[in-house]
Amino acid sequence: MPHTVDSMPSPAIDHVFRALADPTRRSVLARLSQGPASVSELAAPFTVALPSFVQHLSLLENCGLVSSQKSGRIRTYRLVPQQLRLAEDWLGEQRKLWERRLDQFDTYLLELKEKTREN
Repeated sequence: MPHTVDSMPSPAIDHVFRALADPTRRSVLARLSQGPASVSELAAPFTVALPSFVQHLSLLENCGLVSSQKSGRIRTYRLVPQQLRLAEDWLGEQRKLWERRLDQFDTYLLELKEKTREN
């Protein structure tokens, strides 16, 4: 469901932002932007217990930011960049809204300044 500035964000975007709110999950996404990786490769830089780390991966997969495939005993994760578009689109809408508001405010200040000069 597309959303507009006036509408509430969809539950899908809420899940994406919740996933992006955590630095560990952002680091995992940054690593996966370089290519697929196994759970052990992804977990290696972190001091988090493996079960806790797997919860991060599960959350990322549940919101659609990553996908995984199991081959034998190895599970490999891949980035799903299309889901990031939800966040990108929402942020773009917010940027446009605030740019428009700031432009209107700038115009108002210029008009006010001009009126002050005339008086």
